[in-house]
Amino acid sequence: MPLIHILNGPNLNLLGQRQPEVYGHATLSDLEAMCRDAARPHEIRFLQSNWEGQIVDWIHEARLEAAAIVINPAALTHTSVAVLDALNAFDGPVIEVHISQVHKREAFRHHSYVSHRADGVIAGLGLGGYVAALRHVATLI
Repeated sequence: MPLIHILNGPNLNLLGQRQPEVYGHATLSDLEAMCRDAARPHEIRFLQSNWEGQIVDWIHEARLEAAAIVINPAALTHTSVAVLDALNAFDGPVIEVHISQVHKREAFRHHSYVSHRADGVIAGLGLGGYVAALRHVATLI
């Protein structure tokens, strides 16, 4: 079965601890387990980094091994042309996911560089947004 990369950006390692009123109480490990279940029978590579360059490197690796990318770039959403450029070099489907409804938050969160490449954007469904993204990419690959 095709491999799907699930990439998570800065501060998502603090899920369950950081602003639980916004992001909930589930941890990154809980999210990974949820994604593994939802992705079956597809294989996933579930990764998180606080470093922009690491995210870019993983996108480059995805070019060689993944059929699709599900990405929550977190704060890099609003700042990273480097992530956008890396995604533009990836040929498969890309789904951008945000746990919170970013358009109900601060104005700076309303702009996404990643959306310029994403084939779909899911925001505000909590961790369920990842499940929706995985179901959708499964139909595309």
